[in-house]
Amino acid sequence: MTDKQSPWRSPWVITWVVLLITFIAVSGYRIFLAIDTNPGLVDENYYERGRSYEKERLKRMARDPGWKMRIEAPEFVDIAKPTGFGFVVTDKQGSPMTPDSVTFYVYRPSDAKRDFSLPMVKVADGRYQAEASFPLLGVWDILVSVKNGEDEYNLAHRISAGVK
Repeated sequence: MTDKQSPWRSPWVITWVVLLITFIAVSGYRIFLAIDTNPGLVDENYYERGRSYEKERLKRMARDPGWKMRIEAPEFVDIAKPTGFGFVVTDKQGSPMTPDSVTFYVYRPSDAKRDFSLPMVKVADGRYQAEASFPLLGVWDILVSVKNGEDEYNLAHRISAGVK
C-alpha cells in the first residue's frame, strides 16, 4: 500500500474519526454526571410545591433553630440484611434536642417503586435509630426528615449497598 492510497490522508476519514472520539468523550462525561449528581427524583406535586418554594424557604430560614444534625451510617451496607442507622440532633450549643418526629426515607434513584420510609426510634435525648434492609445492590439515597411543629428539616446521605 502506498502513501497515496492511505485512508488517513483523506480529510473525510479524519473528520469522521474526530467526530467519533468527540461523541465517545461527551457520552462518557454525561454518564459520569448522571452517576455523580442529583438522583433526579421528582415530587408528584412539583408545580404546586414550586410555586410557594421561595416564600416557604424564607419563612424556614427565619425560623431556623440552628440545629446540628448528623447521620451515623455504617461503612458497609450488605444486601437484604438489616442495618442500623443512627441520627443525632443537637442545638447550637450541643445540647440534645427532641423534635416531634424523625423519619428515615430511602430512595432508589433508578427505581421509585423501591422507595420506602421508616420512623426512627428515640434511643436517648437527641439520638434516634432505624434498621433498614436494602433489597438491591447499588446506590441508595437516604433522607432523614425532622419535624418540629410546622417546620421540617432534612439531611441527606448517599450509600452504596453491597459495594465495599
